[in-house]
Amino acid sequence: MKLQDWEILDALFATENITQAARRLFLSQPTLTSRIRSLEDYYGVTLIIRKQRGITFTPEGEVLARHARKMLSEQVHIEEKLSNMKQQVAGTLRVGVSNFFALNKMPKLLRLFKQKYPNVEFQVITGWSSEMYRRLLNHDVHIGFIKGDYSWKDHKELLYEEDICIASPWEFTWSTLPQLPRIDYNTDEKMWAIIDNWWYKNYKQHPNINIQVNQVETCKEMIINGLGYAILANLVVREHTDIITTPLHYPSGEAITRKTWMYYHDDSLQLNIVRAFVNFLRTIDVKAL
Repeated sequence: MKLQDWEILDALFATENITQAARRLFLSQPTLTSRIRSLEDYYGVTLIIRKQRGITFTPEGEVLARHARKMLSEQVHIEEKLSNMKQQVAGTLRVGVSNFFALNKMPKLLRLFKQKYPNVEFQVITGWSSEMYRRLLNHDVHIGFIKGDYSWKDHKELLYEEDICIASPWEFTWSTLPQLPRIDYNTDEKMWAIIDNWWYKNYKQHPNINIQVNQVETCKEMIINGLGYAILANLVVREHTDIITTPLHYPSGEAITRKTWMYYHDDSLQLNIVRAFVNFLRTIDVKAL
């Protein structure tokens, strides 16, 4: 089988849609369909079943698709090993990045790193920190940029710490906060836990949530336009001096913060590209970017 056949099976298994898989692989749908038929003829089994919307894999197809993912992973590892044997910083760095970090920090970091090492390429996966943590556990990425503390036996390095605060377009008093309009946004479970724990230790009533959005950047725009307050990390609104930020504190008086870490497996440092990137990060003030 060709490498492209493994990629086709993997893309179909991930998307369960011929159109989306073809688009992901930059193939025409007839080409992709023809390759699937050839694989079915070769193995003498039906691999996929077409539905009204998308496709589903047969048991035989699922076995082969999971094998395809394993083969692609082995291909990546052997390419990394061969590239590393050349004793140069080259190849593809695979990183998993939390959503805020991906939008506000990662583009600048990658640009600066590529200026120093022009022969590197990047594969960047974004999502919630909890998802990036799972990606790292599965060795899908070399390095994870993750908000919050997760159980981790290998290495992690603190990049920066930020205050959790009330971000408001107007002055307020703590006693009136439950009556004021609040804007909530989708985030990972650790951030939700921080917000809810603080709220219900200070108030008996539920917050007055009148707007719910998907992303913290959208939430920020709602605050800027005077539609309500939100509880978020202060770096989100750092550049907007007209937004009033009031840090949250534990009963002890200690500020409530959230840390952003760089997680990686120790054995990943055997790769020149990973070792170079980790050393590069140690020279950068990431919070100031």
